[in-house]
Amino acid sequence: MSRITFHVSEPMHTTYRSGFGYDVHRLVEGRPLILGGVEVPFERGLEGHSDADVLLHALIDAILGAAGEGDIGSRYPSSDPSLKGISSATMLAEMARLVRGKGWRVENIDATIVAQRPRLSPHTPRMKARIAEVLEIEPERVNVKSKTTDGLGFTGTGEGMAAYCTVMLARMK
Repeated sequence: MSRITFHVSEPMHTTYRSGFGYDVHRLVEGRPLILGGVEVPFERGLEGHSDADVLLHALIDAILGAAGEGDIGSRYPSSDPSLKGISSATMLAEMARLVRGKGWRVENIDATIVAQRPRLSPHTPRMKARIAEVLEIEPERVNVKSKTTDGLGFTGTGEGMAAYCTVMLARMK
């Protein structure tokens, strides 16, 4: 029986941290639908204190979680009137600067939007590009997909939308 021996010439010093985010908002009349930082044509939009972008809210929570920096509500409370209507892309850019300042970089993002309607797959390439632009990373590091629930639950009935996101951060050398 032979043995396999591995020799590491240089110890690995990269530290990785993962984070998970989730968000949900109700669909209402009279608001634009903003997802992934882009406007998606639809007869209803998401209700919220900000632009209610469920995808970017889940992403922000995932980034903050990976960096050990709390959650979106602790930094952007809905009780703060000065934040009324704030762009989620602005919030994402601010949180990206925060974690970069603490020595982290976004390695990759995997996100899923859950909605029965509208059909989102034609819009996910723009979402991916916008997220990469805001985070100042390559688009290949961002994955955005969409799923339906075949008519089940609040997303299936069209009452609202949800988003899930995982993020991997790496310590910058």
